[in-house]
Amino acid sequence: MRLSRFHLHTSRETPADAEIVSHRLMLRAGMIRKLAAGIYTWSPLGLRVLRKVEAIVREEMNAAGAIELLMPSIQPQELWEETGRWERFGGQLLKIRDRKDAGYCYGPTHEEVITDFARQELKSYRQLPVNFYQIQTKFRDEIRPRFGVMRAREFLMKDAYSFHLDDEDLVREYENMKAAYSRIFTRLGLEFRAVQADSGAIGGDASQEFHVLADSGEDALAFSTGSDYAANVETAVAAPPGPRPTPGEAMRRVETPTQRTCEEVAALLGLPLARTVKSVAMVGEDGFTLVLVRGDHSVNEIKLGRVAGMARARPASEEEIREHLGASPGFLGPVAPRRPVRIIADREVAALADFVVGANADGYHLAGVNFGRDLPEPDLVADVRNVVDGDRALDGGTLRLVRGIEVGHVFQLGRKYAEAMGATVLDEQGQSRVMTMGCYGIGVSRIVAAAIEQNHDERGIVWPEPMAPWKVAICPINPKGDERVRDAAEALLADLERAGVECVLDDRGLRPGPMFADIELIGIPHRVVVSERGLAAGTFEYRHRRAAEAEQLDREALLARLTG
Repeated sequence: MRLSRFHLHTSRETPADAEIVSHRLMLRAGMIRKLAAGIYTWSPLGLRVLRKVEAIVREEMNAAGAIELLMPSIQPQELWEETGRWERFGGQLLKIRDRKDAGYCYGPTHEEVITDFARQELKSYRQLPVNFYQIQTKFRDEIRPRFGVMRAREFLMKDAYSFHLDDEDLVREYENMKAAYSRIFTRLGLEFRAVQADSGAIGGDASQEFHVLADSGEDALAFSTGSDYAANVETAVAAPPGPRPTPGEAMRRVETPTQRTCEEVAALLGLPLARTVKSVAMVGEDGFTLVLVRGDHSVNEIKLGRVAGMARARPASEEEIREHLGASPGFLGPVAPRRPVRIIADREVAALADFVVGANADGYHLAGVNFGRDLPEPDLVADVRNVVDGDRALDGGTLRLVRGIEVGHVFQLGRKYAEAMGATVLDEQGQSRVMTMGCYGIGVSRIVAAAIEQNHDERGIVWPEPMAPWKVAICPINPKGDERVRDAAEALLADLERAGVECVLDDRGLRPGPMFADIELIGIPHRVVVSERGLAAGTFEYRHRRAAEAEQLDREALLARLTG
């Protein structure tokens, strides 16, 4: 490949609307161009990288036994009504109508379509198990598309769906897909973690996310130093606390005229923040509820939603708070409420003695509070908090928090969609059985951005070699003015291409500074400089993109380095 015959349009300017590194560098390198909010054109350079990712995903899915198909991106309304998701999916679902006024959506995912395909095609247990996948454009109407292709409205995704006669076989394929995903991200040269996750809007019985680790990641992940345990903070669990200490203080009312937060109250009283308790007022199915967490912790909405009676809970209004507790937010507590209140205490709170809570009177808190003496035991004790760095893990290790970018997700869907849509097969006894399903997604275009977030420096992108648009860039110095330089660069290009090495010759005639800056910006792993001085010495200047210094190598050593 010669750059003079390729479209490469780089920029030295940093785009004002690009908030994260990958967005900035993809625009500067000319990989993408914005068409509309959250909708991008992939340039020839960007497409080369995208296709590299897609190829590895396809190879590993095929090797894992999945079968590729292609489903329509436009989906009929009636399919989504069968599962109840036409309304439930929310504003992300882009709804359209055709000339006959029939309703459709631009597919954000394909559970309904693949289940419709399966109920028509699969009739017998002999056809199971089977795993269908596609690599296709999706559309989700994000309320605030941002971060370039990281959170775009239109994106490229690999989605796979497996069908099974029983749950045991589903678990087998779920593990098969987890292993395939690990191979995919390993081959792509990415540092990643597989973590336990919440199933979210897709639903299902079990799920696991795959995250590329990056400081800019939107998701907080917890992992244990004692084992391979890792989980999204939404679902991460710490070891339960020890037994509650014996009370050592009398309850007393303390004046806190301007101290509304646990941090302010702890500072005023000279106490550790962990001795204070937050009272979060909610209204659940069982009425007004106070959720209690330690002052140094925060409520985990996902965990709270799994508590009985709290699936559809909402924050209480100020009027409801006044009615039940008689105080303003900042001074609320579980002691002597005006009206009956359900108390849900996090496990850490239930293990406290001599703690501080709001006094249900503006300007006051209560210190030295104890369960069983100053207030009844909680109605329910549950794990409803986010873990924090340094928590004790269930395996005896320590939980550490890192940031990650979700690029893959596997689900055990169970029979949710098959049951709703009547997807059945006949078993060995000739009885009709609802199939059970798995769902396995990879954000192909998102991987490109995530890889840049993990692999960049002040000069630009530093691609893992399997994702790079080319493995080698050949940079001749003044080829038009020196025939020997031009011929040597052409000969090196031919030798590398014959050896199966993807390489590009920068024959645009740029000066060394701008030429090297472009090659570093677009992240080519290996750079070879061909110069008059080097040829006179019988060497080429070689530099790896991550190396601090260049090396002088003769032709034999250079070819061995690049083809080995």
